[in-house]
Formats: sequence, structure tokens, C-alpha cells
Amino acid sequence: MSRPTEAMFLVLFALLGHVAEAQTDVVAVIGGRPLTDAELEEIGKDQLARVKSEELSIKRQVLEDYIVKRLLEDEAKARGVTVQALERSEIDAKALPVTDDQKRAVYETVPQNYAGKTEAEAFQMIEQNLRKIRVAEARRRFLADLRKKAGVQVLLKGPVVTAGAATTGGDPVTGPSNARVTVVEYSDFQCPFCARSYETLKQLRVKYKDSVKFVFKDFPLSIHPQAPKAAEAGSCALEQGRFWEFHARVFENQRALQVPDLKKTAAALGLDAQRFDQCLDSGKFDAEWKEDMAEGTKLGVSATPTMLINSRLVVGAKSLDEMSAIIEEELQKARAGAAQD
Repeated sequence: MSRPTEAMFLVLFALLGHVAEAQTDVVAVIGGRPLTDAELEEIGKDQLARVKSEELSIKRQVLEDYIVKRLLEDEAKARGVTVQALERSEIDAKALPVTDDQKRAVYETVPQNYAGKTEAEAFQMIEQNLRKIRVAEARRRFLADLRKKAGVQVLLKGPVVTAGAATTGGDPVTGPSNARVTVVEYSDFQCPFCARSYETLKQLRVKYKDSVKFVFKDFPLSIHPQAPKAAEAGSCALEQGRFWEFHARVFENQRALQVPDLKKTAAALGLDAQRFDQCLDSGKFDAEWKEDMAEGTKLGVSATPTMLINSRLVVGAKSLDEMSAIIEEELQKARAGAAQD
């Protein structure tokens, strides 16, 4: 019999190391059967998706900051100037100017915002605010051109939950029934971040009205005492076919969430006031938001707003650009899948 060589020992050690590594992957032993970390990940994938989504949000922001840094540095180097000089010439200098007519229009529209200020002081504040907005717009345009020129592609993959985990029967829905992308939002009428998300989703509903379906689900948090009754009020408005108008009015004035306020909102929208009031007072839709919460909790929802975009979990109020990027990725995947069929 030949003697073992050094190479054979190395192979043996490698195999033993692999076995040891596999054994350390075991997180529990139940009745003699080991449960591995990979199996645990599979069992809890929906609950873990929220944590992974938060991690992804941080990664996306870090990646976005790095992309912007690289684009500016590369362009500045190509032009033989500093990044600061590049920003002055291509962003600051190209921001649209603020005219006196524009300042006056803002001042006359919301004069209460400048109570106690002279007209000159108010105009100076308005100009500063408008200037920041114009510079931000110029920066966005310039960076969009640089991204296109550099062929930037963001390939980060988001966490997924079980396909079809969120039901949509009976919930408020807008958009084509055969849409390739569905955005399911778990929201809270008293949540300030949900109000911010409302503004973004309102723009997305217009932008993607022919290709994306939007679904609203209630997830009233315990820290918002008026949210459960507001959720019931939304269901009462849905019963009369006026949910989306009611939803908009509530998010645009979150200070009016007491029951009398909700009834006034419904009446102002032209709903059958008696029917709405009886519906809200009876608590007939109390179980609706509880079902939404139970479903959301199973998917790992614990904060609002949380959105399920097809199978991707997105936590928090995202910008229009961030949401558009995710939807475009999902639409592209859907088109690619349809082309293969």
C-alpha cells in the first residue's frame, strides 16, 4: 500500500473542514433531526424580508452616494477642473433664476407662513427656498445626464416574500386588472410618513396608470389612537365607491381624524352622510383593518408605510425616483418574462 502524500492530507483536511462548516450551520436539533440555518432562513423568509429590506435601503443609499461621487469626480477629471468648479458651472449656474413675480405669487398664496415678517424679509425667505429647489432640480438633471453617459446600471436585488402572499380581494384597488406590476401599500392614516408616501404614490398612479395596479391596506399602529377609526371610515367610503377621494382628503388634512371630522369629510365629498355615519358608528368594518394587520404581520410588516411591489418588500417613505426605479425594474422583468413565453 502506498503511503499517503501531502496532497492527500490536504484534500482530507479540506473535506473535514467542509463537514465541520456544515455542522456549525445547524441551529437546532429536534428529535435527532438537525435544523440548518439555511432551512431557518427559508422558514422565516417572509418575516426576515422586512429586516433585509431595511438593510437594502441602507445599501441603496450608500451605493447612490458612491455613484454620484464617482460620476462627479470622473467628469471633473475629464474636464481638468475640481468637483466644486464643475458643480458651480453645471449646477449652480444652470439653476433657473427666481423672479419677483414668482416670489410675490408664493407670498400671496400662503401669507400666513410669513406672519410677523416684512414683505422684504418674506421675499428673501421665499427666494432662498425656491433657489434650493431650483438647484436641486439642476443637480438632478445634470446627474441624470452623467448616469446616461456612463451607462450606470444598479443591479442590487431586493428581498422577496412569498408570491401572492398579500391578498387583494375587497381592498381598494386602482389601475388595470391585468397589470404586470402590483403595488400593495400597508398604511396608517395618522402616520406622517404615510402622508409623505401618499404624495409620491399619487404621482406614481398618474405616471403608471396604464401598467401598474395599486392596492391600499390598513395597518393602524398602536401609537396612533385615531388611525383605527380612520381605517374604518375608509372602508365606509369604499362601501359607497368613494375610497380614493376620501383617502386623499384624509391624508391632505391629518389634523381632522376625530370621528366628527371624518363624518364632515365624507359629507363634504358628497357621500350619503346618514349611511356613512351609521357605518362608522356601528364598527361594522372593525374586522377589516385587523385582517389587513394580521396579513401584514405575517409578511414581516411592522412599520408604515410598507409596500409590497410584486414580491419585493419596500419599507418606509421613498422618493419618486426611488419608487420609479423599483417599478421600472419590475416592469422590465415582467416584459422579459413575457418575451420568453
